[in-house]
Amino acid sequence: MGLADQWGLSAAAQVRLLTLSENATFIAEDPARDAPIILRVHRPAYHTKAEIESELSWINALRESGAVDTPEPLLVKDGTHIASFEDGAETRHVVGFSYMSGHEPEASEGLAAGFEILGAISARLHSHVRDWTPPEGFVRKTWNFRTAFGPEPLWGDWRAALGLTPDQQAVLERLCEVLEAKLDAYGDGPDRFGLVHADLRLANLLEDGDRLGVIDFDDCGFSYFIYDFAAAISFLETESYIPALQQAWVKGYRSVAPLDDAHVAMIPTFIMFRRLLLTAWIASHAETETAAEAGHAAYTEGTVALAEAYLAEHDA
Repeated sequence: MGLADQWGLSAAAQVRLLTLSENATFIAEDPARDAPIILRVHRPAYHTKAEIESELSWINALRESGAVDTPEPLLVKDGTHIASFEDGAETRHVVGFSYMSGHEPEASEGLAAGFEILGAISARLHSHVRDWTPPEGFVRKTWNFRTAFGPEPLWGDWRAALGLTPDQQAVLERLCEVLEAKLDAYGDGPDRFGLVHADLRLANLLEDGDRLGVIDFDDCGFSYFIYDFAAAISFLETESYIPALQQAWVKGYRSVAPLDDAHVAMIPTFIMFRRLLLTAWIASHAETETAAEAGHAAYTEGTVALAEAYLAEHDA
């Protein structure tokens, strides 16, 4: 990577790809440094430079407050956080982070203890946001019904889902109607809507002994606070142990901050909101490893089955 010197890496540094999804994430190991660093290459034409700077400003504020344990954004030569390069006709932005050791917790019933911690982390994030004044020019995407499923959906149209039949589409159309009505009734007051991580799932946790670190704030934006639980169980929504994880998450949350039963009652709605959003994402990112692991058409079938169960209970 030609930009490696922006972070003071020596000529002996080895850079290798870690993950490729929305962004390309690399690890740079340099014998001249005590620890590796992480380099994130943003996909083009999605986040603006101002949006990336805003993400990093929140991360720095969280680190300064001690609200969560998360890697440090690293400065480049000019004293900012972002390096850029031209890739054909497109500009690509790159940011660096300090290395955080650990591994993703396993998805099993044993996760309940981890989700209790995760609920507490979510409460600390939300409490921080309520007390924090973002800097001038702070801008992040908003995740609500219109931006997720409206005329110009941020992650694409779920109707393009792989393997979707007309009968299945009818089920999901009805789901959309119910979701919109539920969210309209719920509202977006400051006690329930604000800046959230928006991708606080298993893959974005790093467990190392007693420490549970939070990474990848790339999707952070303005949405419903309770949406962070739905994001935490992404790609696991059909598992039988989800109720146990929800109970643990709520318990952990309430150990830090109040969480009214009215918000807890909305969790099934936000699980379906997130599931339909991910169905759209897989359709528009079918080439990614994450989409392949989710199962493409099989994920669509799972979404329809969940929607049918949800509508049987909530479509009054």
